[in-house]
Amino acid sequence: MKDIELPRRVIVGDGAIERIGDLVCELALVGDSLVIADPITAKIAGERVRSDLGSEIYILGGSIDHDIQSAIDLIREKNIGYLVGVGGGRVIDITKICAYKTEIPFLSVPTAASHDGITSPQASLRGRKPVSIRVHSALGILADTEIIRKAPPRLTAAGCADAISNYTAVLDWKIAHEKKGEYYGDYAASLSMMSAQIVMHNAEKIKNHIDILVEALISSGVAMGIAGSSRPCSGAEHQFSHALDLICPKPALHGEQCGVGTIMMAYLHGTDWEKVRNALKTVGAPINSRELNIDDKYIIRALMMANKIRDRYTILGDGLSKEEAIELARVTGIIK
Repeated sequence: MKDIELPRRVIVGDGAIERIGDLVCELALVGDSLVIADPITAKIAGERVRSDLGSEIYILGGSIDHDIQSAIDLIREKNIGYLVGVGGGRVIDITKICAYKTEIPFLSVPTAASHDGITSPQASLRGRKPVSIRVHSALGILADTEIIRKAPPRLTAAGCADAISNYTAVLDWKIAHEKKGEYYGDYAASLSMMSAQIVMHNAEKIKNHIDILVEALISSGVAMGIAGSSRPCSGAEHQFSHALDLICPKPALHGEQCGVGTIMMAYLHGTDWEKVRNALKTVGAPINSRELNIDDKYIIRALMMANKIRDRYTILGDGLSKEEAIELARVTGIIK
């Protein structure tokens, strides 16, 4: 038995923010609302949404645990009927967790296309154990491409890298099915792989056609919803990124790390890793440790411990020795 959870309404396009009230009416959301944003995204779109909906607003500013508990306390105190997460990955993931714990619906209003958390029924936050937390999908998504187009280029590149990382995640899922008998969903896998391939194929266009990336990231989230897990979009490349989050004094962005991990995992899979690297370079994402601004020693350590991050079979199998990790990182140009 599988529990498929998908958003009911998705609106994408320039000026979409103007339809926030329509979206609420179409989804028959009732009661007072609470907008969750950070200080930057509140100025970009959060205050606009708050004004249009007559909402309360909670501005993130403390630790992850503090913000989640404070927002939950406010939700219960004000008897909030639904939430609206306005921001990037951290804001939307915190909104997901708050909605899940208080058993109310939420809307996702991304201000950047930095990763596939826009849609997915998963939340992953640094500061906690670096694995996906099963929550609920957004009831509705409103992605204003005019706003997202103005996001820092680094965030857009990280979103491209996160979408491209589906390439090796699907390959990992397939070998887990073949070698361990794990459930494998052809439709979810195909949708996830298509998202990766579309971003790679259109790498030169995305800067001026941000809707390509937004739709790919939304499709990735839908693939996870259909699969009932993060499997279609999270394999060894994500475990590598989670390992870096644990050991690095200053990790890079999630998508950036996953992109570099994808280069190496594609090599291990015996597929076209250079195509992956070239696409990442074209979109402006890091392709080596220097561009990640992460010391080589952390790359090697992360490769050696990645298979232990969670109980999920991948191309890493039982893990890499130090010598194997160094060779992998060198042959793919991740380290010198």
